[in-house]
Amino acid sequence: MTQLITTELVELDRNLGNDPEAVIRHLASKVAATGRATEVEGLFADAYAREQKTATGIPGGIAIPHCRSAAVTEPTLAMARLDPKVDFGAKDGPADLIFFIAAPDGADQAHLKLLSKLARSLIKKDFTAALRAAGTEAEIVELVDGALADKPAAHAAEAPAGAAPAAAAGAAAAPAAAAASGSGPKRLVAVTACPTGIAHTYMAADSLVAAAKEAGVDLQVETQGSSGAKALDPAVIAAADAVIFAVDVDVRGKERFAGKPVINAPVKRGIDEPAKMVQEALAAAEDPHARRVPHFGAEEQAEQAAAEKGEHIGQKLKRALLTGVSYMIPFVAGGGLLIALGFLLGGYDITGVADKVVLENSFANLPEGGLAIYLGAVFFKIGALSMGFLVPALAGYIAYAIADRPGIAPGFVAGAVSGFMGAGFLGGIVGGLLAGYIAHLIGTWQVARWLRGLMPVVIIPLLASIVASGLMFLVLGGPIAGLTTALNGWLSGMTGASAIVLGIILGLMMCFDLGGPVNKVAYAFAVAGLSAGSATNQAPWQIMATVMAAGMVPPLAMALATVLDKKLFSLAERENGKAAWLLGASFISEGAIPFAAADPLRVIPASMLGGALTGALTMAFNVTSQAPHGGIFVFFAIGNVLMFIVSIIAGTVVSALAVVALKRWAAPKTTATVETVPATV
Repeated sequence: MTQLITTELVELDRNLGNDPEAVIRHLASKVAATGRATEVEGLFADAYAREQKTATGIPGGIAIPHCRSAAVTEPTLAMARLDPKVDFGAKDGPADLIFFIAAPDGADQAHLKLLSKLARSLIKKDFTAALRAAGTEAEIVELVDGALADKPAAHAAEAPAGAAPAAAAGAAAAPAAAAASGSGPKRLVAVTACPTGIAHTYMAADSLVAAAKEAGVDLQVETQGSSGAKALDPAVIAAADAVIFAVDVDVRGKERFAGKPVINAPVKRGIDEPAKMVQEALAAAEDPHARRVPHFGAEEQAEQAAAEKGEHIGQKLKRALLTGVSYMIPFVAGGGLLIALGFLLGGYDITGVADKVVLENSFANLPEGGLAIYLGAVFFKIGALSMGFLVPALAGYIAYAIADRPGIAPGFVAGAVSGFMGAGFLGGIVGGLLAGYIAHLIGTWQVARWLRGLMPVVIIPLLASIVASGLMFLVLGGPIAGLTTALNGWLSGMTGASAIVLGIILGLMMCFDLGGPVNKVAYAFAVAGLSAGSATNQAPWQIMATVMAAGMVPPLAMALATVLDKKLFSLAERENGKAAWLLGASFISEGAIPFAAADPLRVIPASMLGGALTGALTMAFNVTSQAPHGGIFVFFAIGNVLMFIVSIIAGTVVSALAVVALKRWAAPKTTATVETVPATV
């Protein structure tokens, strides 16, 4: 196996800059210089993007920037002992020991286990003390190799990393009944997981085990990381008094912990505050009102983490809406493009004859008009059927965001009822929320153990469907349908100046939060009316074109701005700018999020200015789009495509010039300051 670290990858007592960006870039260049990465920029961009999501500083003056990158050719460690220290976001101050972990996208399990073992060693005081005392690069390499090989010298004083498996074995052998009777010490179980699964996952596990040992508590941890996961013994889980989830991603197999009091937090808290998490878990074990893992399966980790922080009703509604729209988009994108292809091949008249052509003809029996008409009818019908899932999918996955899997069926049914009654996407939103909250409420019922298995697959879907869909039929569907009809009629009648005002409003909404709830409401509104468009009623297609064009402006504008004045943007932003050209052209507004996260007070207003101009122009020039997604790549589905492009270019130039002007003169430059504070996006 290739050596993970060599003397060429070690820097001792060097000043590598005053912020994480400079340090990471220097270490990335060392990895590339040794031939272990194909390029510096790609590796740096991946590592720094990871750093901006979550700080990699940990207590004890240590930082572990890390990433998986296509630029890395073999798993590598680069180490720097800094003088002066640099702030990597740890609560106890800046770091002087920096380990840069660079893993290829397809790193094998053996290498990943070694990288994980190193990360676990770094929370041991004797190991870090030896690293600080080392006089040469060769000593550092020897110490690291010793830690990876489990040599006693690297593990003499403290061994929390080894405590986890040893304790786990002991717990597995201990009778579960003794723990359940309360005769022994308190027992806890935990799951740790992070997005990359290389460092934080295992360090959090060992920190929690060490903290529990000091408190006299038996704690077993399941690490769901890149180097593989060994599931906790069911007997250990059954004997546990409470569970800790220190995770940044969904817990796999969360239903195994059903009914246990739960403490849920980001994985980094398991490193920074393990003792507090253990004490919170012990308190939850004694609290009959403590939050528990639901009996009906794996409720989304994001909901639990947000609830721990006091998520209010507005945030819950926003998250549910975004979930519904994100799952709806694939149905709409494919269906809309197929409808556009149907019109392209069969003409606008295909809407009235598609059913008959598809049912009565085949390749061996082509209709009048030939192959083009037949294929046009087939494409149109497939697209129309796909678009028919728009409202049910929206409602179903809104309910899923609230109640997890038991909410899907009631949500789909409520969405289908909404479509049947003509309540449209507004009815789908209302029906999805009803179904989700009703399913969630039913899921909290305390039922007999023999009935629990039927709850998620029979009882919750049945009762929630009856209540939610019943309310839609009997009370809510009619008024919402009336409102939808009136709204569509008003929009269809908009011409001239009023249409331009609508374009400005839609443009502002699309650029306000770059893929957030306001953006998604505008997009869902446009998509919901798309199927109602026709040769005689092109207003829905105009709205779709306006929304798509305005949504393309922010990433394109940020890409252009990085070209106009590179000095105003960090290296990471300039790298993001390169990708933003394609993201913007593809109608992915989220391509501008890295810029907005670093400088929202200048990027967002500038984006909204260009988006409003683009929205006004597309409406003024009667630009239409029969496709709900795809940007410039669905040019064949766009009417007046030349003015579509002109409108986008105009908005892009205005936004780019505005953001450059604001960065130069509106306020002092704060790029470097922002980048030293990891941003969670």
